[in-house]
Amino acid sequence: MALKIQWSKKADKSFDKILTYLLLEWGENVARPFVKKVFDFLDILSEFPELGTIENLEKGIRGFLIVKQIVVFYKITEKEIILLDFFDTRQHPEKKKY
Repeated sequence: MALKIQWSKKADKSFDKILTYLLLEWGENVARPFVKKVFDFLDILSEFPELGTIENLEKGIRGFLIVKQIVVFYKITEKEIILLDFFDTRQHPEKKKY
């Protein structure tokens, strides 16, 4: 049974920030495939929630590399998957909260 995907405010904000950057710097021809990749991944994730690697065992946080520069962090509960953040891997590692 597929789990529901829930977006946290931080995940929503970071996704929008990345999308805005892609649209402004690279255009719709780059932004559109990125969005498709994210939503295709979320469809798969809802069926296979343990797909990502464990980033923080104590907090139950997993991560998955969507594209070369972007990792999505999420947490699995009994009824849903909570998207926590989209992280640009080109940032300093200490900015990674998980």
